[in-house]
Amino acid sequence: MTTCFAGEKDTLRASLDRHRDAVLWKLEGLGDEPLRRPMTPTGTSLLGLVKHLAAVEYGWFVETFGGVAEPLWFTPHDDLRITPEETTEQIVALYGRARAAADRMIAALPLDSAGRPSWRDDPVSLRWTLVHMIEETARHAGHMDILRELIDGATGDHPPAAQAG
Repeated sequence: MTTCFAGEKDTLRASLDRHRDAVLWKLEGLGDEPLRRPMTPTGTSLLGLVKHLAAVEYGWFVETFGGVAEPLWFTPHDDLRITPEETTEQIVALYGRARAAADRMIAALPLDSAGRPSWRDDPVSLRWTLVHMIEETARHAGHMDILRELIDGATGDHPPAAQAG
């Protein structure tokens, strides 16, 4: 069955995964220097956006719904910055672990489950959180698309068919 005819939760999850995969594709084929290069006056880089998305996956899906996220070595104020000590492999692996932890929470909970983010007064449902994270991930994947185009001209939300494999 394709996701076009899947249930609501599977449809939301497929949409989130499509954007998550686009985020990772934006890193493919680039060396360490272009991945960490600040591309805006505020210092936004491809790798910094992945680090940020890892932190928000843990925050919104795991901590909000009572799970325990791995301890992060950076603060929310530093989640877009890449330090010289942080490696590409470390950040990509963090994103993979955050995705997996989020996916476990998504699988375990009904869409109407309520969670309470520590940084908000109002509770949120898993459904609302999925929609929010689709928006958040798509927004940052769009930022990454622009940064990648500035680096080497590559654009789009998935590899061209000739490169897909």
